[in-house]
Amino acid sequence: MEEAVNFDEEHSVYRWPRRVLRLLLPSRCLVCAEAGSADCDLCPSCRAALPDHGHACLRCATQLYDCGDALLCGQCLQHPPPLQRVHACFTYRWPVDGLLRRFKFHQDLAAGRLLSELMIRRCAGLPRPQALVPVSLHRQRLRQRGYDQALELARPLGRALRLPCLPLLRRVRATAPQSELDAAERQRNLRQAFVARGALPAHVALVDDVMTTGATLHAAAQALQRAGVQRVDAWVCARVP
Repeated sequence: MEEAVNFDEEHSVYRWPRRVLRLLLPSRCLVCAEAGSADCDLCPSCRAALPDHGHACLRCATQLYDCGDALLCGQCLQHPPPLQRVHACFTYRWPVDGLLRRFKFHQDLAAGRLLSELMIRRCAGLPRPQALVPVSLHRQRLRQRGYDQALELARPLGRALRLPCLPLLRRVRATAPQSELDAAERQRNLRQAFVARGALPAHVALVDDVMTTGATLHAAAQALQRAGVQRVDAWVCARVP
C-alpha cells in the first residue's frame, strides 16, 4: 500500500486558474451570500461551521462516542464489511447537508465544485489507492439528472491528488431511490445492481456523495471484489449520523 503524499495546494496546477479568477471576481459564500474566503466560496463563519466527522469506525465511519482509542465499532468487529476503510469528510449536517442537496437534486454545480475542493483537503493525507472509482448512476437516472454527482466529485479529487479516476462500475439495474427505503429495503434494492468492468487495480477507493446505511457502497465494493479487486476503500463527502 502506497503511503499518502502530502498535497501541496499552493503549487497545484489544478488550482492556479481559479486563484487568478478569485483575484478578478471576488467570491461569495454559497451558504449565506456574504463575502467568500480567498481560497473557497465560503465565508469564515460558514467555513468554521463545517461539521467535522470526528472519531469514527475505520470500516463504516460510524461515529464512536466514549470509546477511547477504539478503531472499529462493534458491528464491524462482529460482521466485517466489504470495505477495508471508509473516510467521511463531514457529518451530514448544516451547512454540508444543504450544499449536497443543492448539488444532487437542484443542478447546483457550483455547490458540487465547492464540495470537491473541501474533499481534496480532507482526503489529501489518506493512504493512497491505485485509482478512484465513482459510484455510478444508472443511465436512466443519469438522463433525468443530467450529470453523475459522484463523478463530479471524483474527477477533481483525482486531478488534485494525481490519481486516475476510472469508470470501473456499471449500474445494470435501475433501482428505486435509496432515500425512500429503510435499511433492509436498501440492501434488497441493490442486489446485483453493479458489475465491474475494465482493467482492475488491486486497491481502489470508491467515491460517493453521502453514506447512510452503506448499502450502496457495500454493493459496489462486492462487485469490484467479485471481479478481482483485493482492497476497496470508500471516500464520501458526508456520513449520515
